[in-house]
Amino acid sequence: MVIESLLDTDLYKFSMMQVVLHQYPAAEVEYRFKCRTPGIDLVPCIEEIRAELTALCGLRFRADELDYLRGWRFIKSDFVDFLGLFQLNEKYVEIAPSPDVPGEIEIRIRGPWLHTIMFEVPLLAIVNEVYFRRTSAGLDLAEGRRRLHDKIAMLRDAPDYTLCRIADYGTRRRYSRRWQQEVVTTLRDELGAQLAGTSNVWLARELGLTPLGTLAHEYLQAHQALGPRLRDSQVAALEAWAKEYRGDLGIALSDVYGLDAFLRDFDMYFCKLFDGTRHDSGDPFAWGEKVLAHYRDNRVDPRNKVLVFSDGLDIPRVMQLYAHFRGRCQLAFGVGTNLTNDVGPAPINIVIKMIRCNGQPVAKLSDSPGKNMCEDPAYVAYLRQVFEIPATQG
Repeated sequence: MVIESLLDTDLYKFSMMQVVLHQYPAAEVEYRFKCRTPGIDLVPCIEEIRAELTALCGLRFRADELDYLRGWRFIKSDFVDFLGLFQLNEKYVEIAPSPDVPGEIEIRIRGPWLHTIMFEVPLLAIVNEVYFRRTSAGLDLAEGRRRLHDKIAMLRDAPDYTLCRIADYGTRRRYSRRWQQEVVTTLRDELGAQLAGTSNVWLARELGLTPLGTLAHEYLQAHQALGPRLRDSQVAALEAWAKEYRGDLGIALSDVYGLDAFLRDFDMYFCKLFDGTRHDSGDPFAWGEKVLAHYRDNRVDPRNKVLVFSDGLDIPRVMQLYAHFRGRCQLAFGVGTNLTNDVGPAPINIVIKMIRCNGQPVAKLSDSPGKNMCEDPAYVAYLRQVFEIPATQG
């Protein structure tokens, strides 16, 4: 089995799911899979993916896993009680060859948000591991270990970088579960305090690390159909988050409508309320400078705020960003694919994104072209108009 525990997912799935249980239990959603890497034939993997999906849907949270979740300050007891009854249901998932593009597959997830939110991360991990199992069976991981040790040495041995800390964000596109476990174990043992933690809850528990994460794009996208008017959806999402966590998990995601639209909504109230912001598209240096200036304009000392960088990072990029921003704010770095799928064969860029909520199209218009997914061009045009997003963005 690729997935052996329902904890083998990212923390933000639990934090978002708790909000869904308490505030949007009746919401209905739809997600769609996309492989952004051209020329990848996933059709031969379908039957194995389906078998792994069936196995995933047979899992339940064990008593010791629930006790672990109950120990988190920000998790409420009724949510843990709900998880004790929770089980994924494969009736919500359709997997088939694409009728339009040879080699591509379609994965659609439709159903109650509360009962489908947990599919994304394990399904992506399954697709990745099945694909690499078929295309690189018997791969000698010595090259991956060599690359990993080089990265560790680059960060660990560099003068003036002892306070530069990274976190593992690589669950969704990992080469395999066992490889991610080896990578994070090695990082823990060789980086020490320079490893801040991991987004993977199962690994955090197994290895005694801090689980990290707050919210994802789907949370803000859903509010396009859940909030009051569309223009206020970003504010409604942040307000609902603050209502749920009362100061915990205070990192806001800034690129669902692009940074400029985010900053128009992220006023002095939110600047003071949230601990910081996360970068996930566009130029990270320009993004950081704009965010720091925005804090200053709102009479907030940036040195007390966190900038989280998590967009396609590798260790050299982490070090460049750290050198540029250190001393001006607090910094955090989430490194994903470059840590957990850098063993020789080229990784594949796969995503599962929410495309509908309560029957209405939802979308994000990030600061990076090619990251957006929506099946309704008219809705995208309307979204651009409402949030004053130029046509050149996204």
